[in-house]
This record gives sequence, C-alpha cells and structure tokens, in this order.
Amino acid sequence: MTAEQEGHRIVQRGLYAEELQVGAVYLHRPGRTVTEADNVLFSTMTMNPQALHLDAAWSESTEFGRRLVNSMFTLATLVGASVAQITQGTLVANLGLDEVTFPHPLHLGDTLYSETEVREVRPSRSRPTQAVVTLVHTGRNQHGDVVARAVRTTLMHREQP
Repeated sequence: MTAEQEGHRIVQRGLYAEELQVGAVYLHRPGRTVTEADNVLFSTMTMNPQALHLDAAWSESTEFGRRLVNSMFTLATLVGASVAQITQGTLVANLGLDEVTFPHPLHLGDTLYSETEVREVRPSRSRPTQAVVTLVHTGRNQHGDVVARAVRTTLMHREQP
C-alpha cells in the first residue's frame, strides 16, 4: 500500500518552542478524577507513609476531617496532563520547579483539571537548537478551587528547518 493509499499520517507531538505563544493558556482535558487506589498506590510506591493519605480513621480527627490526596501525586498529575499537548517529543529536560504551592486540599473523588500558561520562551544561550521555556501549571478541582500551582522551567527543542 502506498503512502497515498494509506492517507496522510499525523504523529502526535508536543509543540516546538516557536509554536508556543507567551501568555497563552492551554487547557488540558479531560480532567482526572483521583481515586483511593491512586492515592494509596502512589503514597506507598514513593515510600510516603503519611497517615493523612493512608489512615481514614485517623484523618477524620484532623482539621480536614478526611484523607487528603498526596500532594506529590497532585503535582505529578498536574505536570503530566500537559505532556501530550505541549512537550511530547519536544522536551529535552526539566530544569527546575519553583513556586510550588498547594493552596487548597485535593480530596479522594475530586477531579483535577489542569492548565498551563506559557510565561517565557527564549533561545538557549549554550544550545542554539533549543530554547528555555517557562511554564506555569495550575490545577483546579471540579469546583474551580486552585489545588496546585507550579512554575516549571524546561529545555525544549526548537523547530528544525
């Protein structure tokens, strides 16, 4: 079968640095409803025995009245939700995370909706085929409450001629 017979093939990828628009906000959908299994597996897999994530009876006695989703799971899911739309195949490396905050708890059964704002894109001084890109990731629950925010600096490929 020839390429013409097969039709045009499109490979899903992230965006090259030049394709990103500073100030644009990318909404990553669908959201991700967090289950008890997610929270327990992530917490135990990362060797985090925090009772606030694992002990329902004890958590009832806290100011939250119930277990909280592990904030590192929230952060990882927040960033992970952006990959297909922004960095799949175009990311070289994560350079750092700054200003990571969790202003509102995420609870079991909540749905995490993620969005990413492009804060800055500049050519790399030491790698001419790459760019330093600053992204602001924000996660909200189904009620619109901000549950996580992080500024991520990345090294991304530039589009090659």
